[in-house]
Amino acid sequence: MHAVINRIEQLVETLGALARSCVLVLVLLVSANVLIRYGFSVSPVALQELEWFLISPIALLGISYVLKHRADVRVDFIYEKFQPRTQAAVDLFSALATCLIGAFLAWVCWHYMMQSYAIGEGSPDPGGLPHRFLVKAFLPLGFALFALQGIADTLRALKGLLASNPTPEEALP
Repeated sequence: MHAVINRIEQLVETLGALARSCVLVLVLLVSANVLIRYGFSVSPVALQELEWFLISPIALLGISYVLKHRADVRVDFIYEKFQPRTQAAVDLFSALATCLIGAFLAWVCWHYMMQSYAIGEGSPDPGGLPHRFLVKAFLPLGFALFALQGIADTLRALKGLLASNPTPEEALP
């Protein structure tokens, strides 16, 4: 069980690094766009659209990364008073919900992305970027990764529940 958790979280960590890199690229791109617009009175549509394209991996790969590092918003004032086994049960319920929601949204988004691919969707703006399905591919990928992180959290919570005397570290995802 521990090996599966580590493999999933290694994938989440790797794709989270990609999301972090996209933040840096986005900052540099916005800065360049501002300099080009105000310095040379040129405003390339493709570069503006690329800004929006970079937001997709940041948000959609970042949700799993944030969940892995427990940087998400939680209501801990009640949770912290629970015994480790009760915390593990709450974590199990939350992780299962994460799996179900992530898998459902990945499935729905897959059809949305494939429809975009099938029609060869591109930018409606002149000079915009083609292949819009590429940015839409982050929808099923991001939610599938979210479901995978939910699986890792489910396994960790099960490990905490099945331990004879779980420590707080074993019970928490």
